Amino acid sequence: MEPYGVAHLAMLGLFVVGVPAAVLLGRHDRGTGARRVSRALALLVLAAAVPFLVLDLATRFEVGVSLPLHLSDLAWMAAALALWTRWRWAVALTYFWGLVLTTQAIVTPSLGEDFPDPRFFGFWALHLLVVWAALYLVWGLGLAPRWREYRIALGVTLGWAVTAFGFNLVAQTNYGYLVRKPASGSALDLLGPWPVYVAAEVAIVALVWALMTWPWVRREEAATGSG
Repeated sequence: MEPYGVAHLAMLGLFVVGVPAAVLLGRHDRGTGARRVSRALALLVLAAAVPFLVLDLATRFEVGVSLPLHLSDLAWMAAALALWTRWRWAVALTYFWGLVLTTQAIVTPSLGEDFPDPRFFGFWALHLLVVWAALYLVWGLGLAPRWREYRIALGVTLGWAVTAFGFNLVAQTNYGYLVRKPASGSALDLLGPWPVYVAAEVAIVALVWALMTWPWVRREEAATGSG
């Protein structure tokens, strides 16, 4: 797929349209207290993810790309779990991974297939649904992260990075772009060579996630104090 070509711009337009829709849907569901919609959305995420995962494993298995070791794979799993259970730590993972990491893949996608290849639809369905799920859960339902969830998210992410990096070394792969940057170009190009960009990415992510947590914590403290 050509970056910022017709297909990419169409997906960006769809993404923008879905942002307010996800928030409004979540606020409606917050008012009703029902879980039918969030659980239907969880099933939608699974319905979008599982067939394409099976398709890759069955028809085009490559040890370097087909295993569910990308952070985007964990993101859709966290989103489905968060939508079904509304567990705060799963919501926080969806929020942090979706809004900071998945959005990078939306803006600068590393995708070889173009419209109408099935993998094109799989890529965009997963990435868009994860970000929309984060908006639905946090801005819609009001399940904002706290410092506890922030620490859990950092710990889980670092655990994934260590595991993925170890696998990369053994299998000579590049999951998470922890060994080298994507050839198509990304925001990592601004952070220097390896391993500098990896360390810089960790520091930036920790800071950005803290800034994404702090306003919600302040808001909760203010509401508690006023009550």
